[in-house]
Amino acid sequence: MTGTRQTRAPVGLATPLQFLKGVGPERAKLLARKGLDTVGDALFFVPIRHEDRTRFTPLSALHVGESATCSGIIAGISPPPPERRRAPLALLLRDESGYATATLFAGRHYLTRVLSRGQRLVLHGKVGRYRDKITIAVQDWELVEGGDDEHLHAGRLVPVYSTTDGLPQRPLRRLMWQAIEEFGAAVEETLPEATRAHRGLPPLAEAVRQAHFPATEAERARAMRRLAFDDFLLLQLGLAILRSRTTRARGISMRPRGTLVGRLRESLTFALTGAQERVWDEIRADMAAPYPMHRLLQGDVGSGKTIVAALAVCTAVEAGYQAAVMAPTEILAEQHYLTLSRLLEPLGVPVTLLRSGLKGRDAAARRASIEAGHVGCVVGTHALVQERVAFQRLGLAVVDEQHRFGVHQRARLKGKGERPDVLVMTATPIPRTLALTLYGDLDVSVLDELPPGRKPVRTEARTESRRPQIYKFLADQAAEGRQIYVVYPLVEESEAMDLKAATDMAAHLQRDVFPQLVVGLLHGRMSSEEKDAIMQRFKRGDIDVLVATTVIEVGIDVPNASVMLIEHAERFGLSQLHQLRGRVGRGPWKSYCILLTAGRLGEDAERRVEAMVQTNDGFKIAEVDLQLRGPGEFFGTRQSGLPEFRAADLLRDAPLLDEARREAQAIVAADAELRDPAHRGLRHALLTRWRGKLDLASVG
Repeated sequence: MTGTRQTRAPVGLATPLQFLKGVGPERAKLLARKGLDTVGDALFFVPIRHEDRTRFTPLSALHVGESATCSGIIAGISPPPPERRRAPLALLLRDESGYATATLFAGRHYLTRVLSRGQRLVLHGKVGRYRDKITIAVQDWELVEGGDDEHLHAGRLVPVYSTTDGLPQRPLRRLMWQAIEEFGAAVEETLPEATRAHRGLPPLAEAVRQAHFPATEAERARAMRRLAFDDFLLLQLGLAILRSRTTRARGISMRPRGTLVGRLRESLTFALTGAQERVWDEIRADMAAPYPMHRLLQGDVGSGKTIVAALAVCTAVEAGYQAAVMAPTEILAEQHYLTLSRLLEPLGVPVTLLRSGLKGRDAAARRASIEAGHVGCVVGTHALVQERVAFQRLGLAVVDEQHRFGVHQRARLKGKGERPDVLVMTATPIPRTLALTLYGDLDVSVLDELPPGRKPVRTEARTESRRPQIYKFLADQAAEGRQIYVVYPLVEESEAMDLKAATDMAAHLQRDVFPQLVVGLLHGRMSSEEKDAIMQRFKRGDIDVLVATTVIEVGIDVPNASVMLIEHAERFGLSQLHQLRGRVGRGPWKSYCILLTAGRLGEDAERRVEAMVQTNDGFKIAEVDLQLRGPGEFFGTRQSGLPEFRAADLLRDAPLLDEARREAQAIVAADAELRDPAHRGLRHALLTRWRGKLDLASVG
């Protein structure tokens, strides 16, 4: 007998959803858009909220404008006339208290087939009035048949899911119910019994069921707490394992006499702050240790991170190694190159710049010099991680503004040496919950003290009507010898956003507003040489007013600039506004940041402007930014190489993150690679969730 062999569907949670009843190829495609391919994906796709439809409102007590859940017997059905294709199907419902009309718009031909007089219906909808009669516009309904008390869409806490076009809530809910009924028992426990008991957490299979279809609010909260704890624990476990591997790995122990560091410190015209001294002690101890340094250096704008990095570079060079400094943009790489050259070259440490634009002999000569070990410090953008760049002895990798780099670029820079020390620097203050999430495998140092003489910047919000007064204020500041930034969000006219172009404005300011001053222009379309020439002129004081786009966001240092005017401030993100403000207040003069906004502001824009006016503290600014944007957008966690959360919310569940971190540390301290049979489920879940990223994420 011949015939085709049937392919057996995979069993358990790996079963593709298209094998489930009611899921055809088209619906499977829609589900895949939401990341739902298998039964396991569906079980852990938790609802975004639940609607409480447990309280039935008597039909006589319905109030116009409210949403209500009702139960009644169908007393009459009025199909719309065939010619009125968009008209609803009307049902007359009755209960013990009276009558009401329910209108259903979708699928009326199907409804006339399945609904009949005498059936009991549970429905949820918006109450209105039509021709002086109470009506309910039905959003969800369920037939209650004898013995069927499992209604999904009404009469319970009803799950509401994140969905996509063509994928309504009702079929999604039915699919989730089917997945739980058929496969819920196959969900394997991940936590050891002792951990569950200690933390008061329900079994995982129970939590999955109750996260979707809880009987009570308390059940739902308990289930979500369990799933959020698992999210945090699996993240923190991965980070703790990476950290323990780092401390067990052999690295480079750098213990030079400190002559170069001493000479650098003597050459400075200022003393280090207490915070810089403390952080330098931490970094020096890390570099002397026999395992690789993995340290995150957080410092608000102007806190002096570059000097600390220069001390680390001196230590590496004196110990016989090379240092690489990777910045995310050409302009910031150039800024680092200029600063480090000024600090290090007088000490005999050669510094070179590698950027993407370098071609031909010049690029080849620089690469050869690096490979031969003639260069002590190499500064660059992602050009540093190109295949053709080789170091003779890379001992220190410094990554600046690191959240802009993908995890692969950081791994490749680290791979240029034999377990080099890694120092990650960021001027974007990171709220503690996010730092624990993204950098749980790094030691964290914070520069929380500004150098002496730095005055806090005064920030004011102004509307378009105050422009004449603002211009007068700018002219007064210039008359006192100060310099001014005027920042725009765009370079060219944009019909869509109706913004004044920086180019036109620079011409207008020079011609009509400040004819007695020199107005310069800096924008992203200029070549590196043009940008550098403009910045050097501004630094020398040859330009009084610099009109710029956000290319001046990070790392530009002009102590004489005392005013930052930000046009269309509502168009900028909060951390961007804070970074821009950090360009002024770098000298001994009183400095100002003026946020000029156009028209009425949306709620989020208003909160951003308000936060800027109220505080100069970058960490407080970051907390507000995190609340406004959410963690994913705030920090681009999708590109950071870390597993995403299924149920946890960093803002809502912050205390749980601490619990999970302590648990992870205790587990790894006792069983570093999770070999204990009690940790079998945890190990499997960890490998599944990290999907081979554990070797990568250790670069921070």
